[in-house]
This record gives sequence, C-alpha cells and structure tokens, in this order.
Amino acid sequence: MGKLRTALSAIAFTALGSAALAEDSGAAAQANNPLAKTKALNFQNLYTGELTGTDRDANQFFLRYASPFQAFGGDWLMRLTAPVNTIPTANGGDVTGFGDLNVFAAYLLDTGNPAVSFGIGPQLTIPTASEDETGSGKWSLGFANVLFNATDPKFQWGYLLTWQASVGGDEDRKDVNIGALQPFLFYQLDQGWYLRSTGIWTYNFENDNYNIPFGFGIGRAMPTSGGVINAFIEPQYSIAHEGDGQQKWNIFAGLNYQY
Repeated sequence: MGKLRTALSAIAFTALGSAALAEDSGAAAQANNPLAKTKALNFQNLYTGELTGTDRDANQFFLRYASPFQAFGGDWLMRLTAPVNTIPTANGGDVTGFGDLNVFAAYLLDTGNPAVSFGIGPQLTIPTASEDETGSGKWSLGFANVLFNATDPKFQWGYLLTWQASVGGDEDRKDVNIGALQPFLFYQLDQGWYLRSTGIWTYNFENDNYNIPFGFGIGRAMPTSGGVINAFIEPQYSIAHEGDGQQKWNIFAGLNYQY
C-alpha cells in the first residue's frame, strides 16, 4: 500500500510539473504574441554598434503601449510607439531627442483557429521629433499587417509587415517611402525561457537602400499575479545591406509587461 501511495504521488508530481511547464510555455508564447488581446507596456532599446559609411554608433529607446479595443463591430489592437533617438552628427558629436510618434490599429480577423492571430489596418507616423536628426519631419500614412502562429507549443512564428509613405510635412526634408518586414521566431525552453529571432528587414523605395539583419537571442516570460513580465536580449547582425547609415550590428533588449 505504501509503494502504491508513493507511485501515485510520483505520478501526481510529474503531472503537476508537466502542467506547470506547459503553463510557463503557454505564457511565454502569448507574451510574445503581438496580437494578444491584452494590454501591454514595453520598454525596449536598440543599440547599434556600427553604422555603414562611418564607424559611429547610435541608439533608439522605444516606449510602446498596446491595447485591444472594439470598433465597427469588430476586435482591434492598437500599438503606439514613442522613440528617443541618439544619432551621430557630421561634426563628430551626437544628438539625442524625441523621435516621430508611430501608431497602428490592426483589425483582428477570425482565422478559425484560436492559436493563429491575423490583423491588418492603418498606420500613421506623426512628426513629433524634437530635433531634425531624430525624425523625418514628415507626416506618413501606410498599413500594418501582423501574423502570429502558436499552434505548436514549442515553436511559434509570424511576422509584422509595414509600409508607409509621406503625405505632408516639411517640404525641405526628404520624402518617406519605406517598407519593413519583421519575422518572428520563438522556440520555447523550460520554465518560461525561450530562444528568439526578430530582426527588422527594411527597404527604402526612395533610394533602394536596404538592410537584412538576423538576430539570435534569449528571453524569459515570468507570470505574476498582475500579468506577465517578459525580459529578453537579442544580438543582431546584418547579413546584407546597401547604402550609408545602415545598421551593421545591434543589441536589442527589452522588458515587456503584459496585463
């Protein structure tokens, strides 16, 4: 009888442990879902160690807020990004200031599978930069399209595709016509740990400049009583680029709070 109780206890402990690990993996998967129907506050930083055409570095800090809402009889997700940029100047110094405010609203389509999220909608960039070097000086309109596939509990993938073009602003500044593709790759480990790759590929339709970085990093999602804290760091290296001012290598890090 004692051996039976011991065996049953072992089975129960294993089952509970597996359930806890599954819960951690599920929390990590949803913590990385850009279309999760929860509010999120993100503090993220992209340090660029070297720009093409110069040996100078640069930095971008992003404060991001995301929130679901309902409009026109459907579910939407809004994401607002407020950057603080540090940009090298021609005289050998640096300038730091607020960047342009960016917001998009994605309409969430019913994919028929709750593990697959798909959204598309308008994007707006507002010329709020405090310095000429830290912003475009242009009002820009475009779209954002997001896909996130979490059907596999170990491996999740997706993308964020955006495009925007200037529609007004300072006539003395260069026009904006930029597309960006950010592939998402996440591989779940144990206890909320995961591997990640999320480099943003860009293409400038005005001058045919482009950049294709590849990242490989690690993060951990930690459920709390109020939400999920997600911390990560991801070194990135450009495997192909064209034009001056492109990022040759980056360190992308962040602390995201989903609630």
